[in-house]
Formats: sequence, structure tokens, C-alpha cells
Amino acid sequence: MKRLLYFWKELMATFWFLPVLIICLAILLSVGLVSLDNLIAIPNESWVSFFLVNSADSARSILTTISGAMIGVAGTVFSITLVALTLASSQFGPRLIKNFMYVRLNQIVLGSYISTYLYALLVLNSIKDHNGEAFIPSVSILLAIFATIVNIILLIVFIHNIAMSIQADKIISDISEFISKQVESFFPERLDEVEDDESFDILNAISAFRREFYIKANRGGYLNYIDNESLIEEVSVYDALFELNHRPGSYIVKGQTLGVLYSNENIQEDEIEKIINQFVFGKTKTPQQNLEYSVHQMVEIASRALSPGVNDPYTAITCIDNLTSTMSYLVQAKFPSKYRFDQEGNLRLIADTVDFEGVLDAAFNQIRQFSAGSTAVIIRLLEALITIFEFTQKEEHKQAIIKHAKMVLAVGEQNITEKNDINDLNERAKKILNIE
Repeated sequence: MKRLLYFWKELMATFWFLPVLIICLAILLSVGLVSLDNLIAIPNESWVSFFLVNSADSARSILTTISGAMIGVAGTVFSITLVALTLASSQFGPRLIKNFMYVRLNQIVLGSYISTYLYALLVLNSIKDHNGEAFIPSVSILLAIFATIVNIILLIVFIHNIAMSIQADKIISDISEFISKQVESFFPERLDEVEDDESFDILNAISAFRREFYIKANRGGYLNYIDNESLIEEVSVYDALFELNHRPGSYIVKGQTLGVLYSNENIQEDEIEKIINQFVFGKTKTPQQNLEYSVHQMVEIASRALSPGVNDPYTAITCIDNLTSTMSYLVQAKFPSKYRFDQEGNLRLIADTVDFEGVLDAAFNQIRQFSAGSTAVIIRLLEALITIFEFTQKEEHKQAIIKHAKMVLAVGEQNITEKNDINDLNERAKKILNIE
């Protein structure tokens, strides 16, 4: 079920699916309303008749105007979208294009205009006027007019949204909001709400099995998804234990070992194939099971802002502030155990899981490396680590933060020449490091 949900989310992330769905609904709506017009007759004396078209020529003229205008504006909408994608790609990185494709408004606007165009054409084709008998789908035409009014409003909203979406602060805010939802979904438990259960004699568990099977990838690409529940079920069938060597986000070469299957029985090739089928590969990374992918998007914006060609420390500082919020949550979160058990309590899976230090490295390493020429960014990095340190409870997390503080301080001492700036940096470092 979760695997189907993964593919559904990937489908919804494409730019074409929702517009095509809207177009199909418009086609069905045109057929349905034309059939309704054929069944009902609205009296001329009714007040509703003032809003309906009673002339075949007028009906054709209205629908022709609507269809021509909609396809023209659809081309404009498509062009504006491409310009926004180009600007986002050049300024903030090509990997952010997928974020623009996730925006439902862009998909709805494109689908709305094209579907209105097709709807008007289909209704136009249904108008008949010969031998003194005329069929005018008045209700269908009224809906086309209403859809045109809605599309005009949508165009105004769309242009406003595009103008906002290419601003650095808005992009950073959207990514930060997505990361916040992602970490709350991945790590819902707090350290003070659960007990630490990482102590496990793994060598003793492995020694209970006589055979080892190296599970190799049948294709190459990025490992995007692992169906852990189905994988545990498959492994339980053979009363085995599976140790994973990779986690979602890793690049896998065809034939590379995904993990080791420990068993007391001989596992056939077709049975191994069932296990391999629980891994989903792709040509590009996705954020569904990969927190570091989302963090890297924020880091990429900051790294580009710190490049000599851009030299925009304010954007980099904004990225650091938002990453600080994420890390302050993660330092209090309970990271999932790498040991996974079946319903009977038997160890079935040893996963390669992400830890706090790994996410901290992903968030701040590259920014620190690119910050050598910006005193303000170096100082803000240290301030961010101080803020995260205030929320830290576990000693291993504190040591990871101290390690990063020492590296930031070293960068500052090597690159900052102004004595007062060095003093400011040292004053902040004293809050974490034991220095005089």
C-alpha cells in the first residue's frame, strides 16, 4: 500500500497529470451538459432566459471567441511558466525546478485554460441550425462563459504567484516549510517521550545464521524508496535477517550489493528477486524518504549566494536561519532505530538510517566551506550552532555541534583579518567551546 502511495505522490508531482485530468473532466462535462441541453427546454418567459443565448450565430461567435482566447492565453501561461523555471534554475539551482512543478496553481491554471478551449470546441461542434430547426446548447454555453470569467481571475492570481515564487525569500520559506513537514513526519517522537533502544547484540544475532546471500541491484540509479514493511514480510517468510548497506538517496551501480541476507535455508533466485523488487530506483532523487535531499536544496541556494559571481550573503544568512530551525527540532527528535522487527518480535532488518550528525554535516559543511569570504556568514553560522546547542540533550549531539563550531572558528581565524570581527567570533565561540 505504501509503495502505491509512493508512486501516486510521484505522479502528482509531475507537471502533466493534473492538467490532463482536468482536460478529461472537461470533455466529460461537455458531453454531459450537451445531453442535458438536449433533454430540457427553458421557456422564453423565464428570467433565466436573459442569461442564455437564443441565436445559433451568437452561440458560434461566443464559443469561437472563447476558444481562441483560451488557447492564446494558455500559450502565454506556458511561456511565463518556462521563464520562471529558467530564472529559478539559473539563480537558485536546477534541482529547484521540481519545486515549481509541485505548485498546484501552475498545474490548475494550465489545465483550466486548455480544458476550457477544448470544452468550447466540443460545444461549438454540437450547435445545429438547418431546415429551420436549431439546437443551441444554452446551458453549456453559459458554463463556458462562466469558466472564462474564472480563468481571467485565475490569470491574475497566477501572475501574482509567479512574481512571488521567483523571490529568494519565498523560495527559501517554501523549502523550509516542506522540510518542517518532512521532519515532523519522519521523526514524530521526542527524546523525552521514548526510551533509547539502540543497544542490541548484532554480532550474536548474525552468528545464528549459517548462510550469507549478497543481494545485488538489478539496475542502476538513485535508490528512492524502500518498502520496509513488505521487505520485512519477505524476509520473515525465510526466517532470515537482512542487513542493508544503503539508504534512500544513495546512488547504486547495477550489480552493486544492496545488502546481505542471513539465512539458514538456501534462497532461490526467484525468491531473491522478490526482495530486490522492494527497492525503487530512479534517474533522479526524490524527497519522499530522503531528508538530506531537501536539506541540500537549501544548501545549494546558500552556496550559490556565496559564489564570487553572486556574492549575496543575505540570502545565505536566510538559508542558515531556516536550517537552524530544522536542526533545533531534529536535535530534540528521536531518530528511528536501525533495527526493525516483525510482529513476533524477531529482528528481520538492519537498516542504514540517517542520524543527527549526518544531517548536521549536510546542512552546514558546504556553507562553511563557501563562507570563507563572508565574515557575516561565518559569524551567523556560529550563532546558529549556539542556538541548536541550547536545545541539545544527548552528549553525542553536543559533540557533533562542538566539532562544527571548531571548524567554523578555524575558518574565521584563517580568513577574517579585522581584529574586532575576530573578537566577536571568539565571544560567540566561548558559549560552546572552552576557550579563553
